[in-house]
Amino acid sequence: MGEGSDDADISPRAHAVSVAVPARRRRVIGWVLIGGIAMLVAGVIVVAALQLAGSGTAAPTTSASAEVTPTPTPTATPTPTPTPVGYPANTAVYDVTVLPQVNVFAVIPGLPVDDQPFAISTAERALPLGIGAPVWADPAGEPVAYLPRELPFDGTTVPVVERQQNWVKVLLVGRQAVPSAGDPSQVAGWLRTADVEFAPTADSVVVSISARTVDIVRSGVSERVATDFAWGADLTPTPLGRAYIMTTRVVPEYGYTRGHPIVYLSVQSPTLDGFGGADVAVTAFHYHDDRSGPISNGCIRLDPSAITALAALPLGTPVTISP
Repeated sequence: MGEGSDDADISPRAHAVSVAVPARRRRVIGWVLIGGIAMLVAGVIVVAALQLAGSGTAAPTTSASAEVTPTPTPTATPTPTPTPVGYPANTAVYDVTVLPQVNVFAVIPGLPVDDQPFAISTAERALPLGIGAPVWADPAGEPVAYLPRELPFDGTTVPVVERQQNWVKVLLVGRQAVPSAGDPSQVAGWLRTADVEFAPTADSVVVSISARTVDIVRSGVSERVATDFAWGADLTPTPLGRAYIMTTRVVPEYGYTRGHPIVYLSVQSPTLDGFGGADVAVTAFHYHDDRSGPISNGCIRLDPSAITALAALPLGTPVTISP
């Protein structure tokens, strides 16, 4: 280059400029980068804050079209009917052997007659524990008799006609009085629940004299076993109301039964003090060749199939005879 040119003057300044400009540019770029990074960090913080706010306790907005499932209403469970408390408990100890014994031959004035002869019995039978159970006419009083656990002519498995927490009312064999001296109808009495054991009763017998029918009812379902039979004559009528099967046995010496069993009931004749030389006049179902109309001494005469069906029923099975 020539000395008269501007090169000598310009070159040092240009170098200074060339050095200064990049340094200043670097500082600017650095501040720009720092600012960008700060903005980026601030943006991340804002986004994170928004995400945290969205995950807080505020409930999400449900759209109008969202389906809401209704809460089902619980079904109420029926409350079982409690056993009536009834008479208070009696825990006294009794010597039953000094009390009159309830049996088919007994006449016990203290025993009440059944005051609801056409009411429906419960679905239970009772049998005394031990040697026997005391019997009350009124649970508020003292026992008037005792029912043995075993008797030669049975009758100790008895139908329950009323159940309370501490007591049961049952039907019994025997009589309050003979017909010539009082009321010979079906007798009843009260037993303590603690003195007996219970068994379910699924069967009963329903007799209609006017309809000429005998039905065995099993768990509410009727089975017709007879559509014609003989019943008591006018002077020796068949006793009406409820009773129960006392005992079932074959008695060969009674030829008219032709070897079929006799099903004896707990109730006795309303007009006969005794029968056939005995002190009792028990009503029964049995076979007879003549078995139609009001011709018997109170018994119900049936054909072989009917008496066979009745003889298969358990002792204590309730029987109701209606006019």
